[in-house]
Amino acid sequence: MADTAAYDLVAMGRTGVDIYPLQHGVGLEDVRTFEKFLGGSATNVAVAAARHGHHVAIVTRTGQDSFGRYIHQALQGFGVDDAFVSAVEGPPTPVTFCEIFPPDDFPLYFYRYPIAPDLMIEADELPLDAIRDAGIFWSTVTGLSQEPSRTAHFAAWQARGRKVHTVLDLDYRPMFWPHPEEANTAVGEALEHVTVAVGNREECEVAVGETDPQRAADALLERGLDLAIVKQGPKGVLAATADERVEMPPFPVEVVNGLGAGDAFGGALVHGLLAGWDLRRILQFANVAGAIVASRLECSSAMPTAHEVDAAIASGTVQRRADR
Repeated sequence: MADTAAYDLVAMGRTGVDIYPLQHGVGLEDVRTFEKFLGGSATNVAVAAARHGHHVAIVTRTGQDSFGRYIHQALQGFGVDDAFVSAVEGPPTPVTFCEIFPPDDFPLYFYRYPIAPDLMIEADELPLDAIRDAGIFWSTVTGLSQEPSRTAHFAAWQARGRKVHTVLDLDYRPMFWPHPEEANTAVGEALEHVTVAVGNREECEVAVGETDPQRAADALLERGLDLAIVKQGPKGVLAATADERVEMPPFPVEVVNGLGAGDAFGGALVHGLLAGWDLRRILQFANVAGAIVASRLECSSAMPTAHEVDAAIASGTVQRRADR
């Protein structure tokens, strides 16, 4: 389904299959049934943006297996261009299990060892024209955790230049890194190439050594970014530019699974940036998009349309889906 027109969004990074339990409040040893979904942070952001009506592609890799074929099918079904998704020999397509203990405990179990295919993206195989011309280029810190993916990310940024709306999702997961200091160094170097950073307080500590939201935003902006977004969990979210700061409280919702909320926030952020909205409107829209996904089991297929988000904003509540 490749289209030669410039993409609104090109995302690069993690993909896989989420195997989520249909019994909640119990450990995996007691789960009887599961359901599979398309997953991976960068993939979820791409799906979320496509659900808002954008022309989207993802750069990633899978194994040469049934789950790899499933990823292509699922991406096409969500309207995400899979032209830059290729298979590698050797490691299988990753799967991820989770446990669900609402409202705030969702342990994740990643099967990505010794290396995941999405960390085998090669610099000389990148679609540099698509990355350079995209309205937004989105990448994540996980993509810096191993080679050759780390080199490929820097090659992508160098080809794009420090163009507006070059986003780094701070997305630090310690199990993917041998040492925290290595992550700190890699993220510090990456910040020299991007214009927007999004992360929670712990991820900001890895990036710039600060957990206080205001100081973390200051430190990110001092690195030359145009926009710093610091998620504060139950305290909401802070967005900062050189001229403006906006804090938005969380949107109330009955949480089923909080794992996809951040990716829904990311896809909604993409939508608002492309539309040229002001910070307050972007944060409100993104917060509500995240809340909608938190009220659902899965991540990718739970991503709302812009109409659903607008309806929730207007009503002040998230409506339960009829299919769940």
